[in-house]
Parts: sequence; structure tokens; C-alpha cells
Amino acid sequence: MYHLKKEQWIDVPKDQVWDFFSRPENLLKITPSDMNMKIEDIPEGAMYPGMILRYKVSPLMGIPLSWTSHISAVKEGDYFVDDMLEGPFKVWHHQHRFESKDGGTLIIDDLHYRIPLEPLSKIFHPILVQRNLEKMFQHRESVVKELFN
Repeated sequence: MYHLKKEQWIDVPKDQVWDFFSRPENLLKITPSDMNMKIEDIPEGAMYPGMILRYKVSPLMGIPLSWTSHISAVKEGDYFVDDMLEGPFKVWHHQHRFESKDGGTLIIDDLHYRIPLEPLSKIFHPILVQRNLEKMFQHRESVVKELFN
């Protein structure tokens, strides 16, 4: 199991940050365009426990992959959790937390994941997966900074 944790503080009240992140359509705004993400049947409104999100992404060499996420937990204004039901990872458990801090909001992404084809995956993880995830979160941080500041 791999673990990736990212934190970003922005000078915006938590309720505004929550309003943005809890709407599935905004995932498109913070995902790098080269991933060619397309959400199928964008649900209206904020995330709720049990919500299913289906999308296509092309994270590697432009190859389109189906991805289905289940919103397994939501605490209004504080956090939501998405778990991958179908997609390129063996396990994907991503907790998105939002904490009021210093007059703004601390955004915390806490991701646990496994990739298929173990033990071969240990070779490919740092070269492909880890590098792409780092790039994705760097892009997200940059876009969030732009959108909110």
C-alpha cells in the first residue's frame, strides 16, 4: 500500500472551499488537461454518501481508462471520501479534508492506493505512478491558488 498526503492552505473561508470541492463538476477544473478527463452523467448538487461518479481518464500515454468512484463518506463542510470501484488501481481510498486555520482553509488530501501487478508494480511505481500523481497534485495546487486568490 502506498500513501500520499498533500496539504495546501488558502486564504478563503472553509464554506467557500467546501462549496467548490464538494461539486463533482469542479473536478474537471482541477485535473490536468492532458489527462483528458470526461465525467459521464455529472450528478447535480453536492457530494453525498453513496454517490457514484463515472468518468474516463487518460493518465498514461493517452490510453483512455474507465474509472468509477464511490463517495463512501461525507461530513458536510469537513470531509468526503472517494473509493475507486473500477479503474487502474487495485485500491484507491482518497480522503479530502477541509480545516479552518489561520483565517483560511487547510485542504488536506490523504490518499492510500495500491497498483496492480505486484510485485512488478514496485518497479513502475516511482517512474510512472508516483511521478504522475505528484504532477497531478502540483497542478491541482496551482489551479486552486489561481481560482481562490
